[in-house]
Amino acid sequence: MSFALSVQNLTYKYDSQIILKFLSLDVKHGEILCLLGVSGCGKTTLLKVIAGLLPLTSGVLSLNSRILDDGKCWLPPERRNIGMIFQDYALFPHLTVAENIAFGLHNMSANSKVNRVNEMLMMVRLSNYASRFPHQLSGGQQQRIAIARSLAYKPDLLLLDEPFSNIDPQVRYELISEIRKVFKVQGVTAIFVTHSREEAFAFADKMAIMNHGMIEQCGLASELYYHPVSRFVADFLGVGSYLSARKISKYKYQTEFGVIETQAYQHVYINSDCELLLRPEQVQIKSDSGSNAKVLEQQFMGGYSRYMIELNGKKLLSNSYEDFKIGQMVSVKLDTQDILVF
Repeated sequence: MSFALSVQNLTYKYDSQIILKFLSLDVKHGEILCLLGVSGCGKTTLLKVIAGLLPLTSGVLSLNSRILDDGKCWLPPERRNIGMIFQDYALFPHLTVAENIAFGLHNMSANSKVNRVNEMLMMVRLSNYASRFPHQLSGGQQQRIAIARSLAYKPDLLLLDEPFSNIDPQVRYELISEIRKVFKVQGVTAIFVTHSREEAFAFADKMAIMNHGMIEQCGLASELYYHPVSRFVADFLGVGSYLSARKISKYKYQTEFGVIETQAYQHVYINSDCELLLRPEQVQIKSDSGSNAKVLEQQFMGGYSRYMIELNGKKLLSNSYEDFKIGQMVSVKLDTQDILVF
């Protein structure tokens, strides 16, 4: 299979400090990939290396089978046909919306430019805003114009650095949905950076979790959430409770709550010590005055509540649509079918 973008064993050093370490990544044509991680993990640095703003130290970077950088041959940014969108949109304040979109359309006739600008405005549903200036637009409208400008010259790859961070929360996910539909209709290949897992879940086809300049795991959001390869990935994508355990057979684990059996096979040796991760949705509770489990905390999450439960001195997180009071006694049932083992 040929990929739009291929990153092989990429390393980037700055003043002898390794920022990116032997990083490999493939992005398919028309795929939206999210680089997800905490601040300082190397997400934006990787975007800059791909864009040509920073030279890689070692490895190979190619786009549509064309070498961009391999440590010997280096293609300058203006020849890579890569678009980049920043947090602050980088619109020219003295140019109208139409002029901003047309800015990068070189070697086109005047009529072709007008047609392309109108096409882009229609695509982002801002056809009536062509003569306005950036300061006359909302944050969401400015972001759509920035995306329209980047797509106008048909880049082979679009890079977005925290593209939704300056958008009001009330309209952020509506905008994410709109832009995702535009990308899919246009067949855009894109990589975007965020530290928000909610944005990643909503916008990306695949996610790559970064940690200290390395990719811990890359794949579909559901794969990473339900089958993380490390505790770092598991904890980054969602909260949970850990139980100390010992594997006693192929599917059974001895815990402080007795023997737990899971249907999913885990690569842990028998008689090995391990930890079981229980997501809050796997801990089911209901009112039971005769039980020895007690509600310690309640956090309202909108359509449901998250509870901290104490059972035999162990604290567990549970999601429930029912209303429980602090101090209320509850029974606990574990859904062990897809329990993760570390």
